[in-house]
Amino acid sequence: MSAPDLIIPTIETEHYILKPLEHKHAEALFLFLSDKKTMQFITPHPVKTLAELEDQINEQLAAFENKKEIPWVIQDKATHSIVGTIRFHKLRSWHRSCEIGVVLSPHFQQKGVMTEIMPFLLDYGFKRLRLNRIVGDIFAGNQGSRRLLERFGFQKEGVMRQTDFDGERFHDTVVYSMLKEEYELRMASGTIDSRK
Repeated sequence: MSAPDLIIPTIETEHYILKPLEHKHAEALFLFLSDKKTMQFITPHPVKTLAELEDQINEQLAAFENKKEIPWVIQDKATHSIVGTIRFHKLRSWHRSCEIGVVLSPHFQQKGVMTEIMPFLLDYGFKRLRLNRIVGDIFAGNQGSRRLLERFGFQKEGVMRQTDFDGERFHDTVVYSMLKEEYELRMASGTIDSRK
């Protein structure tokens, strides 16, 4: 990935807009990023204050400047409200790989948000960033994310046993990935829509 390629683009789908993460989004994000149930498959220690969240935004924007991350917020077109976050993180330019991280507001979970957005993310990752590998590394209990990744053809690579501790118990994590060649095959077969 060359330096000009690494931007935070605005990506528009039928019902949503992915916008570059900014500090002005902190208050809207805090409403669900501070909720323990919403964050149960992300971290056992969600942010407790707006200042903590602003520090996290600083870290994500610094990671973007260091070409390690691309962070977005998801805006609902109908209400203009911020309903989630998406990021490409652990970007490795030499290996041309990254992981996807997503958090949705509880009111927008299981509503098809990611089903609509995912083709655009894959298009951006494989075509614009020229990635070779995109990874979903999720808690084994995160059934919604597992179904989403499997629906789009991500391959299950394996289970890492008891990798994460939530303060009460250990969780296995499941690693899924999609390679560029697999994406191109699915595009050619019409399994994934082409996005310009």
